Amino acid sequence: QVQLVESGGGWVQPGGSLRLSCATSGFVFNFAAMSWYRQAPGKERELVAHISSTGGGIKYAESVEGRFTISRDNDKSTADLQMESLKPEDTAVYYCHALHLTRGEIWGQGTQVTVSA
Repeated sequence: QVQLVESGGGWVQPGGSLRLSCATSGFVFNFAAMSWYRQAPGKERELVAHISSTGGGIKYAESVEGRFTISRDNDKSTADLQMESLKPEDTAVYYCHALHLTRGEIWGQGTQVTVSA
């Protein structure tokens, strides 16, 4: 069964940190580029960070550049998003996304991140 399962979301005060993790199964992880998206209430889903299948290509949304770090472990078939210096505007549901060579797009169910005092 093809599956992406996010974990690590929760509530944090402004300036705090969280680490999101995406556990994958059912497909060859090394054949998938991985991304994190987020969707805030009343807004469209937006790309936060992307990492290529080899890990050699990484890009970030301008709003998180320098604060978030995406990584992947091809042995464990996981993709993480380390989030530092969190701001209230980072509050959203965060989704793990895989773009697989043969299976196409795969989405996780999302995990809520809330940044507030």
